[in-house]
Amino acid sequence: MIYLLLAVCSSAFISVIMKAGEGRIKNNISALAVNYLTCLLLGIVYSAGSGALIVDPVKGRVTIILGLITGAFYVGSFILYQYNILKNGVVMSSTFMKLGVLVPTILSIIVFGEHPRLMQAIGICLAVAAIIVVNSKETDENTITAPKLLVLVLLSGGTCDAMSKIYEELGPAEYSSQFLLYTFAVAFVLCSLTALIRGQRVAREDLLFGFLIGVPNYYSARFLLLALSNVPAIIAYPVFSAGTIVLVGAAGVLLFREKMTRRQWIAVGIIIISMILLNA
Repeated sequence: MIYLLLAVCSSAFISVIMKAGEGRIKNNISALAVNYLTCLLLGIVYSAGSGALIVDPVKGRVTIILGLITGAFYVGSFILYQYNILKNGVVMSSTFMKLGVLVPTILSIIVFGEHPRLMQAIGICLAVAAIIVVNSKETDENTITAPKLLVLVLLSGGTCDAMSKIYEELGPAEYSSQFLLYTFAVAFVLCSLTALIRGQRVAREDLLFGFLIGVPNYYSARFLLLALSNVPAIIAYPVFSAGTIVLVGAAGVLLFREKMTRRQWIAVGIIIISMILLNA
């Protein structure tokens, strides 16, 4: 459970740094590329420490394949999310991206045979409800113009999360560091190419915040992968998503002097209840 808590803290720290970087980051794709470069460098350090940067081509073929796929999904999911914001607005796009937690949860139940107890099932439902509540607006604004894109962003974001569970089930445990290395290597290359195509340069602010985001981003992925070896995915993913929301909300109040709305307080209460039930 300690790894899961560390993953939650790392994930929340990403959001805190991104909040601090609002209005300061000059080129979002370039900053994202620096983030992936930072993750790549950390991946090299851990892979070298575990024995080798390059896995055995036969024993490690699953590691290579899943790393390539995951890296491509990371970049594709981010670009799709940005496009969704233009078409459907930030509120609905953010909500559906966070609801991607359903993908690895359902996958774990149907494919990997993890069946929640009644209280845990209720906890999962409450966690999903809290995500919807915390991302909803007080006003009834409907900016949805491309509903199919919302489904795609849910599936792509959820697939990114699910890849950790898929690797935990199918990949060699001794190559977990290399799996992250290949994932972030592919993500860095694709993101850099995207930045070049869009003509984005790297400003000093992009370097700074890209690095600051990259460190917790790597550890969030690493700790989640470690947590899945000890905690059932049907518990790990909802706790990871809901716990991040609680910590980010607390950071917003304490660090940025934000005022939480009644909906947000209700969502926090629902999340706390859901996490109690998930661990019952």
